[in-house]
Amino acid sequence: MRGRTDLAVEMREDIQREEPVSGVHVMTKNNGDTDIKEVRIVVENEEGAMCLGKPVGTYITLESEHLRQFDEGFHKPMMEVLAKNLKQFIGNKKKIMVAGLGNREVTPDALGPYVIDNLYVTRHLLAEGIISQSVEVSAIAPGVMAQTGMETVMILKALAREIKPELIIVIDALAARNSDRLNKTIQLADTGITPGSGVGNHRNAINQESVGVPVLAIGVPTVISVPTIVNDAMDVMVHAIGKQGAKNVLKKFSDEERYQLACEMVTPYLENMFVTPKDIDEAVKRISYTISEAINQAALA
Repeated sequence: MRGRTDLAVEMREDIQREEPVSGVHVMTKNNGDTDIKEVRIVVENEEGAMCLGKPVGTYITLESEHLRQFDEGFHKPMMEVLAKNLKQFIGNKKKIMVAGLGNREVTPDALGPYVIDNLYVTRHLLAEGIISQSVEVSAIAPGVMAQTGMETVMILKALAREIKPELIIVIDALAARNSDRLNKTIQLADTGITPGSGVGNHRNAINQESVGVPVLAIGVPTVISVPTIVNDAMDVMVHAIGKQGAKNVLKKFSDEERYQLACEMVTPYLENMFVTPKDIDEAVKRISYTISEAINQAALA
């Protein structure tokens, strides 16, 4: 294990091969005008799924340094790129349910509920004839199991039976393995999501198999584990020391061995601790607004 991550792009990097991986197709596009890097990973079969460690499906990563900076001018370009990708998944579907997963009381985990706050919900407006010619959008922030006593998938499955959406969009905070990806990366996946998997708090998966409706997951990495930070610090330390002997010693360790060493370098309490950037409050509010506006545009297009 090299440290927990929810990002398909980081799991692809683990394979450490430049040549194509059987069953995994990767396409990268850089938009020079907006400085947005787009990586599309398509897991085509079970062989690819086993190799990557992700279910068969499509994973799109949008990444830009501007996303985590207080740059009001960047909101629209990122929103438009995200909306364009969302529209490909939505297609001609007319009934969408959006679920903002996470705990509103814990800022790094509040991304989903914040997205719901800025969503243009239309289900009741269509039912009452106030608007017409619009995609039906319903929304819920179901909270977490510690608050409700229920698995989130149970809540969404019951709602799906009643509302009968053609697509469920779930939004959740993720964990990253690379600190450079925190608050600057948005991942889309048509395979659904397993809430809490990145921080070792596995809940039941939310996907088409479990809820009976196609599920599109949108996530942003907001936390990283302490051992992962220690692991990265080893390289910085060796580079600063500049001694070839220390570099040669580290080269003898595999990625898994290095991560285990990092775990042993911290106290047992810190081994399972996750941290988040100090500006997380502002970052979550800003990024959640970009995501909600992208959903609004994609649904109304």
